[in-house]
Amino acid sequence: MSNEITEAEARLALGSIEQQRRQVIAEIDVPSWYWIGLAAGWVALGALANWGPAWSVIVGTVAFGAAHASISSQVLSGRHGSSRLSVGSDMVNRSIPLVVVGFLILMTAVTVFFALILSADGARNPAFVAGLVAAALVLTGGPCVMTVVRRHAERRMATA
Repeated sequence: MSNEITEAEARLALGSIEQQRRQVIAEIDVPSWYWIGLAAGWVALGALANWGPAWSVIVGTVAFGAAHASISSQVLSGRHGSSRLSVGSDMVNRSIPLVVVGFLILMTAVTVFFALILSADGARNPAFVAGLVAAALVLTGGPCVMTVVRRHAERRMATA
């Protein structure tokens, strides 16, 4: 009686491991509610900028920043994209927070740019409209950023 593993069995086992590894990489993400919350915050800040008193914009911005800071350390790890699985830290790129915050800084610049353009053009409610544009970009661009992060993780794991 031999306990040797055949070449076919070894290939099957390695294929199964590779498939499971890809399933884990597919779970690298931030929760969808994160992007929705950011978009809602952007719209709310745009509304405050257009229709609220000046102090409310300051208070809203500080509150939005504080709320983001309080959840970002857990959410931006990329390890808890869903409740089904927590991805191991060795699978996740540690620069996810930097990538996401860089994306958010870009969205802030886009918001200011659009608001200035709309204001110069004489549009009504330029900050609110710019907030809507940025919110739409956050809702579509945020998940795209995470797709790029997952592809990078796949390439990194393939070379490891």
